[in-house]
Amino acid sequence: MFDLKVGLVLSNISEIGDKISQFIKENLIPNWLDFVVQFGALVVMVLVFFLVGYKRVRKMLNKRADYVENNIRDSETAKAEAERNAKASQEVLVASKKEAAEIIAAAKQTAINNQKQIIDDAHLEVNKIKAQAEEDIERSKEEAKEEIRKEMISVALTASEEVLKREINEKDNARIVEDFIKDID
Repeated sequence: MFDLKVGLVLSNISEIGDKISQFIKENLIPNWLDFVVQFGALVVMVLVFFLVGYKRVRKMLNKRADYVENNIRDSETAKAEAERNAKASQEVLVASKKEAAEIIAAAKQTAINNQKQIIDDAHLEVNKIKAQAEEDIERSKEEAKEEIRKEMISVALTASEEVLKREINEKDNARIVEDFIKDID
């Protein structure tokens, strides 16, 4: 029985092998007539494509290449211009910072000069006021002295009249006053 089973398996294997070899012959090895026809059709299609579409495709590819090349050239030009603009902007920024520093320094110097001028003006004004005050004091002293002299003259006249009990004439009166003033100074 075992031999029978082995025989059946071997016969099935040989049938499978025959089917595989027939499949390979039919599908993998081409029929020469079909091959020649298909190859001829391929050649005709390539020729038609080459004759009809090659110029159009070539023109389109050239146009695309020019477009890409122009874009690259334009971007390089734009990049160079952007770099120049950035450099110019940097130079302007540096110049602006320098100018700002100069303006600040000039403003500080002006403020210092103004401060000195204000202080000098204040000193001059103080000296003027002080001199004016000293003049006013001196004038007040002189006025006070003159007032005191007049008062003293009046008192002296009154006292001399009382002492002498008589009326002194103007000439005597002036002489007595002058003598009294000389004694006081």
